[in-house]
Amino acid sequence: MAEEEEGGEINGGVGSLDSIESRWVFQDEDDSEIDDEDAEEDVRHRRTVMDSEDDDEDDNAEQRLIRTGPRIDSFDVEALEVPGAHRNEYEDFSLGRKIVIAFQTLGVVFGDVGTSPLYTFSVLFSKAPINGNEDVLGALSLVLYTLILIPLLKYVLVVLWANDDGEGGTFALYSLICRHAKVSLLPNQLPSDARISSFRLKVPSPELERSLKIKERLEASLTLKKLLLMLVLAGTSMVIADGVVTPAMSVVSAVGGLKIGVDGITQDQVMMISVAFLIILFSVQKFGTSKVGLAVGPALFIWFCSLGGIGIYNIVQYDSSVLRAFNPVHIYYFFERNSTKAWYALGGCLLCATGSEAMFADLCYFSVRSVQLTFVCLVLPCLMLGYLGQAAYLMENPNGADQAFFSSIPSGAFAFWPVFFIANIAALIASRAMTTATFSCIKQSMALGCFPRLKIIHTSRKFMGQIYIPVVNWFLLVVCLVSICSISSIDEIGNAYGIAELGVMMMTTILVTIVMLLIWQINIIIVLSFIIIFLGLELTFFSSVLWSVGDGSWIILVFAVIMFFIMFIWNYGSKLKYETEVKQKLSMDLMRELGPNLGTIRAPGIGLLYNELVKGIPAIFGHFLTTLPAVHSMVIFVCIKYVPVPVVPQSERFLFRRVCPKSYHIFRCIARYGYKDVRKESHQTFEQLLIESLEKFIRREAQERSLESDGDDGDTDSEDESSCSRVLIAPNGSVYSLGVPLLAEYKEPSKPISEASTSEEMTSVPPTDPAISDSEQSIERELSFIRKAKESGVVYLLGHGDIRARKDSWFIKKLIINYFYAFLRKNCRRGIANLSVPHSHLMQVGMTYMV
Repeated sequence: MAEEEEGGEINGGVGSLDSIESRWVFQDEDDSEIDDEDAEEDVRHRRTVMDSEDDDEDDNAEQRLIRTGPRIDSFDVEALEVPGAHRNEYEDFSLGRKIVIAFQTLGVVFGDVGTSPLYTFSVLFSKAPINGNEDVLGALSLVLYTLILIPLLKYVLVVLWANDDGEGGTFALYSLICRHAKVSLLPNQLPSDARISSFRLKVPSPELERSLKIKERLEASLTLKKLLLMLVLAGTSMVIADGVVTPAMSVVSAVGGLKIGVDGITQDQVMMISVAFLIILFSVQKFGTSKVGLAVGPALFIWFCSLGGIGIYNIVQYDSSVLRAFNPVHIYYFFERNSTKAWYALGGCLLCATGSEAMFADLCYFSVRSVQLTFVCLVLPCLMLGYLGQAAYLMENPNGADQAFFSSIPSGAFAFWPVFFIANIAALIASRAMTTATFSCIKQSMALGCFPRLKIIHTSRKFMGQIYIPVVNWFLLVVCLVSICSISSIDEIGNAYGIAELGVMMMTTILVTIVMLLIWQINIIIVLSFIIIFLGLELTFFSSVLWSVGDGSWIILVFAVIMFFIMFIWNYGSKLKYETEVKQKLSMDLMRELGPNLGTIRAPGIGLLYNELVKGIPAIFGHFLTTLPAVHSMVIFVCIKYVPVPVVPQSERFLFRRVCPKSYHIFRCIARYGYKDVRKESHQTFEQLLIESLEKFIRREAQERSLESDGDDGDTDSEDESSCSRVLIAPNGSVYSLGVPLLAEYKEPSKPISEASTSEEMTSVPPTDPAISDSEQSIERELSFIRKAKESGVVYLLGHGDIRARKDSWFIKKLIINYFYAFLRKNCRRGIANLSVPHSHLMQVGMTYMV
C-alpha cells in the first residue's frame, strides 16, 4: 500500500494502448489546493471516488488545463476482464465469424438504403415527368451525386467517426458533447464521473484555445444549453417518425410490383397485402437483431447481387450511354430544362439516401470498419449499378417510370418472380432498419432522462445493445398502419419519408459540427466546409419536400411534434423534480440533533433507500423517519445514476461514502451505469456486489487512517493541516490520497457532524498513535455488524416523489406539470419494476413536492 502511495503508479508495467500517451486534462480550480505531485497522480490514475460537496457546490467553477506525462493506468486493463466492460466485441474473431457478422451488418444496417431503388425514380419522375433522354441523364446524375455526397462522404467517411465509443445516433452525439462540456440541464454531474476509465477527455489539438472558448460559452449560456437540447430532441423525434414511415414506404413499394406481374391488381389490394406484411414484420421483431439479422443477411446479400446483375444487364441491353451521368453538367441541364419541376423532384431524389441515418444509429450493433467496408465494397457499387440499369431502361421505355424497378426486370416469369420475392424480403428488412435504430435512440434518451421509462428486453446474451422495446414496437405498428390507410399514394408517402429523413440529417450535421469544434478541434476551414456543403444541401432538399407538405405528409410532421413534446415535457418535469429534491434535502444539523438512533428505534437489517440525489440527505428519508415506527440498523442511500458514457466497468460501478460518524451506520452509494449498460442482475446479485464493495471501502478507509497516524508521529504543526487527507477508494482495492480533508473518525460527539457531500469543512482530532490491534478490532467489529445486518435481511425503501405546480404558477406550467407530466409518470415503468425485487422486501412511501 505504501509503495503505491510513494511510487505514484499501479501496475507500472501494464497499460492500455491509449494510456501511455501524453494528454491534456481538465482540472477544477477548486482543486488548486492539491499540490502538484498529488494533482499529477490524480490524472495518472483513473479513480473511483465520491467527490466532496466542497468540490461540487460551485458547478460553474473555472477549469484549467494541465499537461500530464505518460499515464500508466490499471483500470483499462482490469476493465477488459469484466464481462460487462466495454470493448470492441467484433475483434479477434475467426474468418467464419467475421463473415457471419458481415451478413448481420447487411441485414440490420443497410436494409433501408438498399431498397431505395424500388421507389426513388418512381417518385422523382412523378414530379418531373420524362420529356427526353436528357431528363433521364440529369435525374440519374442527381441521384448518383446524392449517393456520393450524403451516404458516402458525410456519413461513411465523417459522421461514423463521431461515435461515442462505438455508440451512434443523436443522443450518442449529445452524450459525447456533455462529457466535454457541462451542457446537461440535469444538475447531477460529479467530478468523479470524469475519472471513469471510459470517460476519455482528450484535447490533443493545436486548436485548443478555440475549443476552450466554445466550451466556456456553452457552459455559461443557459439559452445555448436549451437550444442544444431542443436540437437533440428534434432529431430523436424525427428518428422515431422515420421508424414509422420507413416500413410504410418500403413494403408498399415492394408489394406494388404485383401490378406489373399480375393484371387486375388494384392499389387497395396492394395496401391490404402491405398491412398483412407489416403485422408479420413487427411480430417477429421480438426475436432480436442477432437472430433476425443472421436470417435475413444472406437474403439481402442476394438482393444487392440482384440489383447489380439487373443493372449490368440493362446497361448492356438498352443504352450504355447512361454512364455519361457521372458528368455533373447533366444536373445543370436537368434544372435548365425543368426549372420548378426539377426543384420539386429533389424530394424524390433524396429517397436514394434514405437509410443513411440508420447506418449511424445502428452503429452500436457493429464496428465502424465493418459498416464502412461493407458499404464501400458492396452496397454502393450495387446501388449505382441498379440506378444506372433503371436509367438505361427508361431511355428506351420512358412510359415505365411509374414502376421503374419492376418494369426494368428482364422479361419472363423465371426472372420476375424470384426478384419480386427477394425484393419483398429486402423491403421487410429495410422496415426493421429504422425500427432497430428507434429502439437504440429511445434507450439512450431514457438513460439520459429525456424519455419516460419503458420495459426493455435484451435479445442477445453475447452482445450488449441488442434490445427490443415492446411498447414502442406495437406503437410504431399502429401509427404505421394509420399512415398507410391515410396516405394512399406512394408519392405522398415518399414526401413524408423525405421530411423525416431530412429532419434528422440536419440535426446530425449541426451536432457533428459541434463535435468537430469542441472535441476533434480540427481546422476551421474544414469545419466551415462541412457545415456549408452538407447543411446547405439538406436545406435545399428540405425546402422541396416542405412545399408538398399539404399532400398528406403533414401526418408525419404532427407525429414528430408529438414525440418532441413528450420528450421535452419529461425532461422538464424530471429537471424540476430533481432541483426541488436538492433544495429540500435534510440538513446535517437535524441529523446531529437526532443522534445515532435517529430519534427512533434501530431494528436489525439493512435498508437501501433509493433516491436520485448524488449528494445530500434526501427529504424522503425524513418522511420515512416520521412514518415508520423503526428504521434499520444500517441505512444506505442508493442512487442509480446514468453517466454520459456507453459503459461503466463493473470495477468502477460503486462509489461509497460515509454519511455520518461510525455510530450512525449510514452510507451513501452511487451505482453508476452507462446508457449502453445492461442492468440484468438480480436483486441478490446486486446486494452481494454492493456489500462486497462496502466491505472493501471500510478496509481501505481504515488502512488510509493507519497511514495517516504513522505519518503524524514526528510531524510538526505544519503537517496537521493534511493529517486528514482525502482518500480515494476504488472497489478494486486502489487507494489514493489527495491531501484534502475528507475521511475521519469522529471521536468527540461535540464535534460537528459533516458528510462529504456537505459544504461544511471537516474537522477531526488526529489519532494519538492507536495500536494496530485496536484498529483491526475496530474494522472487524464494523464488518461483523454489516454481516449481521445482512443476515437480518435487506429491505428496499422506495420513495415515490411526485410534483405539483404551485397555485401561483403560470397556467402553461400547471398544464404541463399537473396533467401532461403527471400522465406520463403514471403510465411509465416505475423503478420497482426495474429492480426485480419481491414485494415482501419492499417498503414504499409517497411524497409530493410543490414546484
